[in-house]
Amino acid sequence: MTGPMLPTDSAADAVRRSALRRMRTVAVSLLLFAAAVYVVTLGRDGFWGFVNAGAEASMVGAMADWFAVTALFKHPLGLPIPHTALIPKRKDDLGKGLEQFVGENFLQEDIIRERILSVGISQRVATWLAVPANATRVVEEVSDLAAIGLSKVRPDHIESLVNDALVPRFREEPVAPLLGGLLDEALADDLHHGLVDLALTELHDWLIANPETVHEVIGERAPWWAPDSVNTYVINRLHLEMVRWMSEIRSQPEHRARRALDSMLRQLATDLQTNPATQDRAERLKERVLSHPAVIRTAIAVWSALREALVKSLDDPTGVVHQRLLLEVDVLAKRLGSDAALRDRLDQAAADLAVFAVDRYGSEVTTIITHTIERWDGKEASDRIELHVGRDLQFIRINGTIVGGLVGVIIHAVSLGVH
Repeated sequence: MTGPMLPTDSAADAVRRSALRRMRTVAVSLLLFAAAVYVVTLGRDGFWGFVNAGAEASMVGAMADWFAVTALFKHPLGLPIPHTALIPKRKDDLGKGLEQFVGENFLQEDIIRERILSVGISQRVATWLAVPANATRVVEEVSDLAAIGLSKVRPDHIESLVNDALVPRFREEPVAPLLGGLLDEALADDLHHGLVDLALTELHDWLIANPETVHEVIGERAPWWAPDSVNTYVINRLHLEMVRWMSEIRSQPEHRARRALDSMLRQLATDLQTNPATQDRAERLKERVLSHPAVIRTAIAVWSALREALVKSLDDPTGVVHQRLLLEVDVLAKRLGSDAALRDRLDQAAADLAVFAVDRYGSEVTTIITHTIERWDGKEASDRIELHVGRDLQFIRINGTIVGGLVGVIIHAVSLGVH
């Protein structure tokens, strides 16, 4: 008879338990049928003598195999017969043996590599991604995960990152050679010209739009003893010349002021990399900047703006980011489908990754088997194992009943022949 279902039984376990119960019923029914035939044919000769001998042998075979199967999981009839209830008594040894079996026969490099390569992962991925609905699903999942990840980063995380990781690192790293090298590269590629043009345009427009401010700033430094009319004339002239000069510099790429600025910047780049005094000033400036509270506020503001923009783009199915991701997924699917060399490289990489994971963590995985079985008590281990293999073991009882009957008939025939 089966015991009560374990509290952790799943729907699949319930199906297994029902199948086990049915096979037990079949095995017991065959035994009872053999017993009934034996009783009915007892003492008869001729054909019925063969039937009686077969029924007797069937009972013997059925009982022997019942004992053998039952002895794996419990004491037959509750009797503490030696070498019975093997699984409850030796479950820990069973777990270790199963752990070794899995490790030695499944988690081997050749087996894993062959299996991964035979699957053709990259080809399957290409075929799957070629379906527009699947590509859209991938982009939606990536977008959702990215949005969730971005939302989890709070301002205090950014503050901690800047204070605890970035600022100490920036303090340790000399900034002057880095700035000098970047400035050298920018000058070599004329990248600074765009910035200079922008500054000249803004300054030119500001001078035109703010003559009163210019008059006020210069007027504060005008000689007190000069007549106001003279000061006004001079200031207006200075303002006009400044506007004209800005216009000339802006419109002439080879203006001498531009060349003077280029020369100054080149010298600055050299000094930042070689001049100790300039490097020392750069380091002091770096310290003042890093110590200023605005650094944290700026970092948080930049991150918040960037996060908001990204989240909005990810949430918009028609947005640029979403559409770009769809395009990249489509390009990847087509390339995987047409480039056999790329597929081979990716499959090899997948196999290498699987082998690395097994080599590094395989023992941890197989140890789960032993640890799990060790946590079970003997009865629970017996019930769980019987639940999975008990149905097939009932065929041993059924076969024992049938084969035992055939052997009984043969022995009876031989005994008649001898006499």
